[in-house]
Amino acid sequence: MSLYWLVAGAWAAAGWPYLVFGFLVGSIPFGLLVSRVFFKRDIREAGSGNIGAANALRTMGRKAGIAVLLLDALKGVVAVAAAGWLWLHVPVDFSVQGTVLNLIYEPPLRPLMPLAGVAAVVGHCYTPWLRFRGGKGVATFLGATLMLSPPAALAFALAWLAVVLPTGYASLGSMLGVAVAGAWIAASGAYGASGYLYAALCLALVIWKHRENLGRLAQGTENRTVLLKR
Repeated sequence: MSLYWLVAGAWAAAGWPYLVFGFLVGSIPFGLLVSRVFFKRDIREAGSGNIGAANALRTMGRKAGIAVLLLDALKGVVAVAAAGWLWLHVPVDFSVQGTVLNLIYEPPLRPLMPLAGVAAVVGHCYTPWLRFRGGKGVATFLGATLMLSPPAALAFALAWLAVVLPTGYASLGSMLGVAVAGAWIAASGAYGASGYLYAALCLALVIWKHRENLGRLAQGTENRTVLLKR
């Protein structure tokens, strides 16, 4: 057992570059890039000033909103997929002085997958390319969640739609969706303590990034997003 945990610790130590990679991937400001390349404007100077998909939808139209949503979600997908690749490619058997030890395989790197997702969300929210200012992390969280648990991603989408369709409050739908999806992953137990960390840290970060939205919601002045307009 001690040898097993020694090997597990070595694997976990080898996994830290994947967290750095997740942060760097998450830090790519696709909202700003889309606005500048295709619309010749700075999304930070329009609407709420946020670089995320909701502001892109409100200020540049449906195509821009969808493009930013997909690209920001892709960051979470790539970050978790990279950590997942590492988990799937670590060896199970080890040869020590000619003796093969068939260890009971409890994947020690599997917990890196949700942590890589957290790193991507943090990178999106605090990108070094924009002086550590960024978006609100929701689309990147959704992409990471899709890789961790497709049913949890579906739960996010349903919760988001249940709020946004009748009210137009994308911010409120986003916070509820993150709470529901995170709770789903934590309750599944598939990632152990890392699943709980993923749920708690992402929800706390998303709520913090929406603190101004919460103030506007309380005052009744929050921006609305109309999804079904022609």
